[in-house]
Amino acid sequence: MNIFRLAGDMTHLASVLVLLLKIHTIKSCAGISLKTQELYAIIFATRYLDLFTGYISLYNTLMKLIFLGSSFSIVWYIRHHKIVRRSYDKDQDTFRHYFLTLPCLLLALLVHEKFTFKEVMWTFSLFLEAVAILPQLVLLQRTRNIDNLTGQYVFLLGAYRALYILNWIYRYFNEPHYVHWITWISGLVQTLLYADFFYYYFQSWKKNVKLELPA
Repeated sequence: MNIFRLAGDMTHLASVLVLLLKIHTIKSCAGISLKTQELYAIIFATRYLDLFTGYISLYNTLMKLIFLGSSFSIVWYIRHHKIVRRSYDKDQDTFRHYFLTLPCLLLALLVHEKFTFKEVMWTFSLFLEAVAILPQLVLLQRTRNIDNLTGQYVFLLGAYRALYILNWIYRYFNEPHYVHWITWISGLVQTLLYADFFYYYFQSWKKNVKLELPA
């Protein structure tokens, strides 16, 4: 554990809390992509298969439980909550996310560190997380109606992965034989997908205007 890893985890946790705050307080999921949330539920379910078979630390276990529980609860709220689901814009959230899932699974079967079920699923979750934000970004470009909480959620989600890159750099120079190319490349791709959003987010913050993405 180092300061960059901790900051990344806390930023990731903050992004989830911001989204849950929006859903619970405002009773709205406007501007939130169900497709992205479903992908995150798949990501955490396949990444944390070792939850009940391997123990690392109390911190590690709690974080896994939080991300698993929150991802599935968010999907449930958007799909089934009698008030929240009314604000879901399914006509705009039409990204075919299964086009992301299958290629990531096939790539994980071909590129992995060890050919075991848990290792392939873990690699699949990395590849899928790298592109899971795409339905959300497409939805924001289509609607161009980005409220503060939605903007903060997406920003924090991107910032968490950027902080993890700093964590990997730190570990590379401080831990012998620390090389994980699959994790690094997936994380870099994921961060680059946020670059355009980051630019407009900081521009709106600098000019103190409403955040809008170009169509």
